[in-house]
Amino acid sequence: MNQTSVEPTAGEIVQVNWIDRWSVYKRLQELEIPCCCAAQQPLRANINNCRDAIQLMSVMKQITASRQELIYNLERCWQQPTATQGD
Repeated sequence: MNQTSVEPTAGEIVQVNWIDRWSVYKRLQELEIPCCCAAQQPLRANINNCRDAIQLMSVMKQITASRQELIYNLERCWQQPTATQGD
C-alpha cells in the first residue's frame, strides 16, 4: 500500500468534524485516495473517479451516521435475497 502525504493538486475540501478528521484521513490513506490533513487546516482529498467518490461517501457515512442507522443498513443488507447460479 502506497501511503503518501503529498498534497493533492486539485483536492476537494471534506467537511468533517475536527475530532474525526484524522480517522477519515487515515482511512482514505488506507484506501489509497490521495489526501492531506495539516494542523489547523481542513482535510483535502483528491477524488479522481466514481470509485473514490463512493469510498469517500462510505467513510463519511461510517463517521456521521447514528448507531441505529448503521444497524438498520446492515440488517437491510442481510435481508437482500441472494441469486443462485441456476437463475
